Formats: sequence, structure tokens, C-alpha cells
Amino acid sequence: MTSTNPLLKVENLKMHFPVYSGGLWKKTSTVFAVDGVYFEVMPGETLGLVGESGCGKTTAGRAILKLYKPTSGKVEFDNKDMGTLSNKELREVRRDLQMIFQDPFESLNPRHTIGGILTEPFEIHGVGNPDSRQELAAELLDSVGLNRDALNRFPHEFSGGQRQRIGIARAIALKPKMIICDEPVSALDVSIQSQIINLLLDFQVEMSLSYLFITHDLAVVKHVSDHIAVMYLGHIVEITDADTIYDSPAHPYTQALISSIPVPDPTHKFSGTILKGDIPSPVNPPSGCVFHTRCPHAKDFCKNETPKLTDVSGTSNNSHLAACFRMGEI
Repeated sequence: MTSTNPLLKVENLKMHFPVYSGGLWKKTSTVFAVDGVYFEVMPGETLGLVGESGCGKTTAGRAILKLYKPTSGKVEFDNKDMGTLSNKELREVRRDLQMIFQDPFESLNPRHTIGGILTEPFEIHGVGNPDSRQELAAELLDSVGLNRDALNRFPHEFSGGQRQRIGIARAIALKPKMIICDEPVSALDVSIQSQIINLLLDFQVEMSLSYLFITHDLAVVKHVSDHIAVMYLGHIVEITDADTIYDSPAHPYTQALISSIPVPDPTHKFSGTILKGDIPSPVNPPSGCVFHTRCPHAKDFCKNETPKLTDVSGTSNNSHLAACFRMGEI
């Protein structure tokens, strides 16, 4: 029986970084990297988190896992409040909540063999003995399509795609309930991306995994996601199921993103929305609606009032949320 409770629940998550400068190293400003984020991930489902580079999506993923200590907000994983856990309790939770990083080379210790990298999770969590851990590591390599002789080799001896397979093997070693995938294919050749995506989808079915899939690639996220949350300058501006967000995007930013997806037809004439200007700095975000400086529909009140995520589905079941005053909030 499928659980109706979310596996991951994020409420008003904020991650602010102080900026220090000057001879006395004083705090001079703040980077509002994540500034009040809400979403849920159900068991066995994938939530795609998309947005432009610098919007805060990677920071949100790391704050959820407490690789960064959140400034404020609440993160619940498997009915546990991550903010109240001791270091020992957090270690136990991380057995069920893993992460795949964007750069597979930087995430693998160059001084360790692949065998050492893959047996480390078992050592930390007291799984098996030295002999059985080697066999478990070899089985992990089998599961991601690599030869067992890789155990005695080092990360620099592998291609980017092979290193990402090793990163996936490490993430699934302890049979987690959920994996945060931080741009897992963006550093790979297009020919390799589909192999890695299919590998992740196979593991999802085999292990009943949930994914938070962080990416800027709209084509990829449509292929893998059940629901999609669109992020802009530290805020979620729209969230709904994958089909709806591509067929009927409600927020002007989402509409611009969807319209910008390349069409593999040289005769196709672009008729979408081209956003003006660059994304503002998270050090000095706009007042009111953070998107108003680039929005083609902005009104004067958008500069002063902050829109909230509001149900726009017409069914009052929060199946399609968007943060825009055009949705009838004012």
C-alpha cells in the first residue's frame, strides 16, 4: 500500500550566507541563496527542481541534507525533523537520504581506490566485515555496469560517465529511501546522459527510490519527473505535475522557460518569450515579487507586494501552485 504521507517535506527553508570584507573582516552584506522554499516529495516519486544557474536549487539540496546548516525553516524526512537531530541521529538518517553530486570527479577522493570509496559507507555504518564489504562493493560495480577490476583503480583512470556510475553506486550502497540528484548529467556528454538517466530510473523501480532531481535541463527533467518545482532567485514560483507544467504553465517565468526549449527542426520559427535582462543578484534581490524586474506583465504593485504560492488548478486541492498576482490573488 502506497503511503499518503510525504517522505520529504520542506517548509519555509532559508539559506542565507553572510559576506565579510574590509580590514576588520566585518559583515557587509548577505547572500539570500534560498529564501523561503516549500515543497514535498512522496515515496517512490521524483520531484524535479529546475531554474537558471544561481537560483539556489543546489544550495537547497545541500541544506536539506544539512551539508549546510539552514538559516531557518523546517525539513522533515521520513517523519523526522532534521533540525532537531543529534549528530548520531543525523548519521542514521543519512543512511536513507543520499546525494549524487554534479561533478563526479570532485566528489570522489582522488587518493582512494574505487574499492575504498565504495566500502566506506559500509564501514561508517557498521555493515559487514572487511571481506564481505569488498564483495558488496564488487556487486555495486556490477549493478552500475562496471567491471570488478575497477576496485583497485583510482578515479582519474575513468571517464566522466564511468565516474558518475561510481557516484551512483556509492549513493545506493546502503539502500536509501531517497537520493538528491544534483545536476547528475550536466557535466556529461549527451551520448552518456541517457545511459545515466536510464540507470537512475531502473534503480528507482528496483529499490522504490524517491528522487529530488535538481537540474536546469528542461528536456531531462520532463523525462524523469512526476512533479516539477520551478525556482527563481531563491523562491519556488510554480509547482505541479510534469504534464501540466509543460502543457499549461501558469507563471510568466515558467512560460518563458518552456517556450525556450529547443525544437529539433531547422524550419521551426521561435515564437516564445525572451526575458529581458539578467537574473538579479541574490545579494540584493528585488523587493516585492522577485521576478518583476524581468516580467513582461509586471504592474506597479508587483514591486512592493510578495505573491504567495496559490492554487490555480480550479480544484482547490493544491495540485497546481503558482506565485503570481496574475493568478487572481490581487
